[in-house]
Amino acid sequence: MAVFHPKFFSLLKDYNRTTLAADLAAGATVGVVALPLAMAFAIASGLPPERGLFTAIVAGFLISLLGGSRVQIGGPTGAFVVIVSGILAEFGYAGLCWATLMAGALLILFGLFRLGGLIRFIPFPVVTGFTSGIALVIFSTQVKDLLGLRMAEVPSHFLPKWGAMLGALDTVNPAAAALGIGTVALIVLLRRYAPRVPGMLVAMLLATVAAALLHLDIETIGSRFGDLPRLLPSPALPSLHGVNLDHLVAPAFTIALLAAIESLLSATVADGMTGGQHRPDTELVAQGIANIAGIVFGGIPATGAIARTATNIKSGARTPVAGMVHALVLLLLLLACAPLAKAIPLATLAGILVVVSYNMSERHHFISLLKGPRSDRFVLLLTFVLTVLVDLTVAVQVGVVLSALLFIRRMAEIADVSAITRNLRGDGDSDDDPMSLATREVPPGVEVFEVSGPFFFGMADTFRNAMRGLERPPAALVLRIRNVPAIDATGLHVLRELHRKCRRDGTELIFSGVLPQPRAVFIRSGFMKEVGRRNFHPTIDDALERARGLVAGVDGTC
Repeated sequence: MAVFHPKFFSLLKDYNRTTLAADLAAGATVGVVALPLAMAFAIASGLPPERGLFTAIVAGFLISLLGGSRVQIGGPTGAFVVIVSGILAEFGYAGLCWATLMAGALLILFGLFRLGGLIRFIPFPVVTGFTSGIALVIFSTQVKDLLGLRMAEVPSHFLPKWGAMLGALDTVNPAAAALGIGTVALIVLLRRYAPRVPGMLVAMLLATVAAALLHLDIETIGSRFGDLPRLLPSPALPSLHGVNLDHLVAPAFTIALLAAIESLLSATVADGMTGGQHRPDTELVAQGIANIAGIVFGGIPATGAIARTATNIKSGARTPVAGMVHALVLLLLLLACAPLAKAIPLATLAGILVVVSYNMSERHHFISLLKGPRSDRFVLLLTFVLTVLVDLTVAVQVGVVLSALLFIRRMAEIADVSAITRNLRGDGDSDDDPMSLATREVPPGVEVFEVSGPFFFGMADTFRNAMRGLERPPAALVLRIRNVPAIDATGLHVLRELHRKCRRDGTELIFSGVLPQPRAVFIRSGFMKEVGRRNFHPTIDDALERARGLVAGVDGTC
């Protein structure tokens, strides 16, 4: 199958009126749900609300049109709030744009080089740790607007931020706090008792009307940002003046990695809800194109949105058309409602993001992992703490590397090398095994070692230590590797060292039960030729017969 094969074009041949009706209804529903979220995510990132709307419209349309999932909804997400705000603070909006353009190019390359399937190897504790950490950081960024605190400047780092906000609690605006907390309560109640009602939109509308009728002295979109534009901006590339692209490589990788992880995670969740199967490489290419186009139209980074995708599915979406309809509905709302949006209280949008941060906190998974293996708990907590206190990029890098090291240790612990000729009736060689040595005669002067598990760099020392246990060089050393599914370069190097030692000691090295992957490595590297094909045998009986002939002084071939 081609690397880039959008789902939309695959489904066109079977498209009909019934499917169109379902997609129109679902797209309209999720478009209404996405309206407050798109603005809230942009504001939380430190940008005007229209940036979020531009992203949801342009990038959201392209993600659905070109993506590898039937029902994925794309746009700005909470996971990007921390990243975007950090890049903005250091490099400004032009720096954010160029970092996102570079990230878009990286995503396209990820897809073209078929790296979509590799994202699933990021350990679950790492994903849960950084997702929960992001949720806490988002919540902390909304406390000021939620309570209407009067603060000249809010520190960017977590602990100083909370210190400053706690010190400003005496400046709480009761009206803003009532609207913000009331928004949270109304969304929770509607979700519980009227789940089909778009709670976030209803809460935003009611709070806006209440603030206007009661003439509340609170901060609104209009008071902070002015009027919203009623049209998409003309496409244009951001200026390169004052932008150092070298400094943006790391932020670009962060954006690309986060976009890839969240979009493919969202597509996987959608597969679980619909029984479908997404095309990960196509999805990454689409995400790259969408992020580039979103920036050209004045947006911010975008990715697959799990909550909006789930809403889309529950609303009856059948194909990517629903996602495109969602983007068009947002465009119509921008055209029709932009002048009214300036009255929306910022405390209400903060309340919406408090609910979002609670939903994305992964609290159930977090608690479950805390009850799991100690190594997973350590990775989870370290990723969480680094996300909150240091940086998301550092958290993911450290979490993935640490998980890989712990995995290597586990594999090394599973791998085993046993001298079964010295304990023929032991646990390592059961009589129940038809190929057991316990019922076979091993000639004097022959040693048989069994290797189990992947023969990789993590078990090299285990193997060397086992070989040092030989009291004197035997006439023949049989390595039984029927349970070695794979071997790497280090394992091959260790076996070459063993073969050279055997030749010096006058010992013949014989292999039994070589599986396909190790056999292919032995042939390709020339190791089989070095040892001699006559010393590779499919069964232990053949290997012992070869050893018996050597002991008897007959160098025959079995």
